[in-house]
Amino acid sequence: MLAGLKAGVVAGLIYIGALVLANLAILYLLRQDILNYITNNFSLVCTAVNSVNSTSVQDCFNSLAPVYLPFIAFVGFFLVLGYSALFGRVYDSLPGQGPYFKGLLIAPLVAISIVFFQLLGFTFELSATAALAIVLVAATVAYGLLIGRFYKRYTRVIQFVSEDDSALRIIVGRSDLTGKTMTLAANSVHNIEAKVGDDSSFKGWSVSGGVAVEDTKSFETTMEVKGDGLLKGQVGKKY
Repeated sequence: MLAGLKAGVVAGLIYIGALVLANLAILYLLRQDILNYITNNFSLVCTAVNSVNSTSVQDCFNSLAPVYLPFIAFVGFFLVLGYSALFGRVYDSLPGQGPYFKGLLIAPLVAISIVFFQLLGFTFELSATAALAIVLVAATVAYGLLIGRFYKRYTRVIQFVSEDDSALRIIVGRSDLTGKTMTLAANSVHNIEAKVGDDSSFKGWSVSGGVAVEDTKSFETTMEVKGDGLLKGQVGKKY
């Protein structure tokens, strides 16, 4: 999840930044249309005539950029971060091969949520909605590719192998990862344990690639992930 969050910061800023810039362009390119929309739909809040006790249509328009856009940017960014953390959490369970493909699988969920929670922006008329829809599709594809790229940068692929799956199981944290290949955060440290059967004896850990074990002779120790690699549990029969 941490690697997903780290990747999501950069990808999320670009994603939400593209939507905010598109809304800013719409705000000023379609200024008169927006003024008319405010007049017709928010007459109880925004009055056509300036007065001491009321807010004018122009004042309502002027508040959109400094108030409304930061709101949707703030909420939208944390929405993207939530999906980025989810991406990191379920990465190894997602179908397909490679971080880019998996990133493109999670990206549409972000776009659907933005539309569902009405964070797309100024969708007051067809032309504005169409423009934002195009930007949303492009930004969603870019997010999917970027989350995959940065997630790959912040993670390493580790293979967990037992000499005899029935005699020795490899426990990482609280999960049995025997015979599995998992994606873990780069430079992370994990508690590992070798669980052996009653008729078996633990013989030690062997590593290759970017995996380091604090004590290769201890059945319960820590593993540091420095790069892609392999952790193997060695086991033998008791005599």
